Amino acid sequence: MSMASYLRLGRYASLNSLSLLHFHNPPLPTVRCSSSSSSSPSSSGNPKPDKKKLGDRLSSVIDAVNDQKLPPELRGQRNIVRSETDLINVVEQRIWHSMEEGQFENLPGKGKPLKLDTNPHADPAEDTLYRILSKNGCAPEWVELNKEIRSRISQWRMSLKKACASKCSGDQSTWDESSEALKSQLKEINDKVFRYNLIVPFGRQMSGLKWEKELGYLEE
Repeated sequence: MSMASYLRLGRYASLNSLSLLHFHNPPLPTVRCSSSSSSSPSSSGNPKPDKKKLGDRLSSVIDAVNDQKLPPELRGQRNIVRSETDLINVVEQRIWHSMEEGQFENLPGKGKPLKLDTNPHADPAEDTLYRILSKNGCAPEWVELNKEIRSRISQWRMSLKKACASKCSGDQSTWDESSEALKSQLKEINDKVFRYNLIVPFGRQMSGLKWEKELGYLEE
């Protein structure tokens, strides 16, 4: 066989092998990268939590905590209005059941006078001080000041009544002199009331006097 024949056979074998390779290994599909603008929301980052679901979970936790503060009779009743009347009814029921069971019988203080020498609402230090003063025949400063203020107010109102009577009788000069003195005394009384309100325990404050109101009381 000539050299040309060998070349033609080799060329034919190469073409045949290429065709078989293409048949058994088909070309892979072309993959195109999508742009960043067309990416899905899930690939851009973690999804944001649902605010409504978080709010519902928070409300459930708050309701559970509030339920623990209620008596067992009212727990778990979210649709019932928890008014003050409901709580009072629960307390009354418990007291009634305790009375039926005899829990109020044979108490240590039954038939004995109450001990009123202590004030449960006062500060322990102040309560101790008041008891020491009481045993020694003394009173706190605000007690003595209260007595003085009330005594001066009573005397001042009597003087005002006399001055108004002189005014009604036509003695204007006496009224003018008395009114000036009464106004000065009124200021002194109000100064004592101001000091009293600074040292008195909470809840025992008193109001000062007003000239116009006091005159209005006499005219009524």
